Amino acid sequence: MVLSIRPCVRRLYTTSSLALAESRDLLDLQTYNSHQLTDETHNDTQLGMLEINYHLKELLKKGHLNHARQMFDGLSHRDEISWTTMISGYVNASDSSEALSLFSSMWVDSTLQMDPFVLSLALKACAANLDTKHGESIHGYCVKSGLWSSVFVGSSLLDMYTKVGKIGEGCRVFEEMPVRNVVSWTAIITGLVRAGYSKEALVYFKEMRISGVECDSYAFAIALKACADTGLMNYGREIHTHTIKRGFDASSFVANTLATMYNKCGKLSYGLCLFEKMTTPDVVSWTTIITTYVQMGQEQYAFRAFLRMRQSDACPNEYTFAAVISGCANVARIGWGEQLHTHVLHVGHLGSLSVANSIMTMYSKCGHLNSASMMFDEMTQRDVVSWSTIIAGYAQGGYGEEAFEFLSWMRREGPKPTEFALASVLSVCGNMAILEQGKQLHAYVLSVGLEHTAMIRSALINMYAKCGSIGEASKIFNVAENDDIVSWTAMINGYAEHGSSQEAINLFEKIHEAGLRPDPVTFIGVLSACSHAGRVDLGFHYFDLMSNNYIINPSKEHYGCMIDLLCRAGRLSEAEHMIKSMPFEQDDVVWSTLLRACRVHGDVECGKRTAEKILELDPNCAGTHITLANIYSAKGWWREAANVRKMMKSKGVIKEPGWSWVKVKDQASAFVAGDRSHPKSEDIYFILELVASRAEFVVKELGSLLDDIED
Repeated sequence: MVLSIRPCVRRLYTTSSLALAESRDLLDLQTYNSHQLTDETHNDTQLGMLEINYHLKELLKKGHLNHARQMFDGLSHRDEISWTTMISGYVNASDSSEALSLFSSMWVDSTLQMDPFVLSLALKACAANLDTKHGESIHGYCVKSGLWSSVFVGSSLLDMYTKVGKIGEGCRVFEEMPVRNVVSWTAIITGLVRAGYSKEALVYFKEMRISGVECDSYAFAIALKACADTGLMNYGREIHTHTIKRGFDASSFVANTLATMYNKCGKLSYGLCLFEKMTTPDVVSWTTIITTYVQMGQEQYAFRAFLRMRQSDACPNEYTFAAVISGCANVARIGWGEQLHTHVLHVGHLGSLSVANSIMTMYSKCGHLNSASMMFDEMTQRDVVSWSTIIAGYAQGGYGEEAFEFLSWMRREGPKPTEFALASVLSVCGNMAILEQGKQLHAYVLSVGLEHTAMIRSALINMYAKCGSIGEASKIFNVAENDDIVSWTAMINGYAEHGSSQEAINLFEKIHEAGLRPDPVTFIGVLSACSHAGRVDLGFHYFDLMSNNYIINPSKEHYGCMIDLLCRAGRLSEAEHMIKSMPFEQDDVVWSTLLRACRVHGDVECGKRTAEKILELDPNCAGTHITLANIYSAKGWWREAANVRKMMKSKGVIKEPGWSWVKVKDQASAFVAGDRSHPKSEDIYFILELVASRAEFVVKELGSLLDDIED
């Protein structure tokens, strides 16, 4: 929540001046033109400053900032109210630089007196511009002039300091304030929450209530946000009770914050219940409920809520569209996403960064990287999320070269790369086993000081492990604090993939000592380690531990690990039973695991049943046909093996050839037998023939030498 300081607004005119204005039949302010304004400013002394200031205020109220400035510049005399009104106009128009420029001109005019109201406006402009130096100068003037004791100045000062990141200075100003009202308390609480000090903010909220200051809806809402950020649901419930007593729970502003608090604390049903009780949900309410459904993975309900919203009086804003498009991305609904893309283009929300980033994410997740790239190129402004999204899209799609190009472009022209963008490219290095580029990225990470973040640390461990440098991965893990489960999981998976099963198991056993809680991915790593080590009983122990102790429902991946564990141990009947009984759709992946085990252990009957299951799902699977034929051949069942190969031929099933790749001068090239698509294929085949002819010559020479020895 962005705090809006609510100072008392002085009445810049009196009833008599209004009567005077009416009696003189003033021109309609919306149709003022420059000539009329100029004529009127020549007679400003006759009209009186009250009337002039009234004109200024009305122009600003109607949004005519330029006309108001033109009138202001033409005045031969300006009083404090004229300056304050004009500065206020620029602050409200979010033109803080011009507001500060006007304030500086007013400040040096010795005929004008500063008051708390204009100083509050100037401090608000400093906060918006993050202009610490100017803000500190005004602070010094306030202390020297004694105006710092005003509740308006004090509230604006602490708001300015918290917004520019000087939290300690803001707290000091608050503690020294002789008078505090609800605005002061709300300002300090908001500043602390914004800076991430939510627990400290709740301490101030408690003191506020003890001091007897009546909380308003803004104070309740920011306290509820602090509860949401810290997961203190019980305290949030207590505040909820107070909002009901004060009648603020009916306010959509408080109700929306309550729903968000319950959602973030895991009680999504509570948030949904609050929404359903609202008589007339506003756009924030609808957006909150749609976002909640998307976060819960219930995208269908999110889409239904969006359709209900369209039938209500609430009009979707950019955040609503961003949430719905994110839902389309999660379930790969490219058709709906394209329709929403067209609609936001029509209603003019495509310029919003949140919407554009959501559209780009949607195209990336649906595999339409060209569309994502076009969206990125058409964006007039890009933030760090935009760059990170396009890099992650290409990285996750396996386009490592493009991901590196976008990262280089980001470093040249965009914002400083975040850990998310760098982790995406590090994953490319790991997946493609390009260690040198991974090391270069590691060096860059060190230079920008991101090596201590959990995401980067785990990405580095994963990259080195996948590139075969398990020692380097272990070194990174050991020197870090490792106070996050992600790094532990990456190291456990690294050990498991390298066959160091016991090290993976030992590390898993230490998680509890470190005060951490394993997540579903951690269990996948330790179950894989048990599989490679043949520790069936221990694997079942961890499988049960996951459900009983950590309340983690086993996913299809966990069942896959257990099936692989049983297959490696030769317990094929148990593996087959687990496939049939698991609470997920039986796909060709788990059946293929069993089929390979049948070949290794020579179980023809189980292999035949398994192959039939796979061919029901994928009748043209070449690998299944070949594996089944090999199982028959290994047992001497030549006729059955021949029948399988004949069936392959009749179906037109051809085994996909294997690919090889080599990296030369940081360029990865892929090859397949008989492939001539490489741009330098003629040179490659010339060298290949040369090598082959030399090898033939060596063989002939060796044969002649052997003949001489025999003679």
